[in-house]
Amino acid sequence: MDMFMEYVWAFVIGGALCLVGQLLIDLTKLTPARILVLYVVAGVILGGIGVYEPLVEFAGAGATVPLTGFGYLLAKGVRIAVAEDGLLGAFTGGFAACAAGLTAAIVFGLIVALCFKRGDKQS
Repeated sequence: MDMFMEYVWAFVIGGALCLVGQLLIDLTKLTPARILVLYVVAGVILGGIGVYEPLVEFAGAGATVPLTGFGYLLAKGVRIAVAEDGLLGAFTGGFAACAAGLTAAIVFGLIVALCFKRGDKQS
């Protein structure tokens, strides 16, 4: 696939996932926290049954960056760890699969917190 089209499809698929989230916020009484959990659980379920993998191969970062991609990563990590370690992998696979991403989020959050002054926003 042409590299330009890879970017276009990542934008379209990622944008569609974000559009669904925005519609859920606007048209339902679901809170953002519940939508976050819904997206992660949907990613786990779709990743667990193998439906999300073709979308990841097609859209790349457009499918892996949104919260559904985090759920997919958890399910994929558990699947691989269970194949290697048996039942113990069901408990450790998700942590091992997403450890680098969570560590990066924590480290960058700490760096930003140290670089900027905290305080209430003034109107």
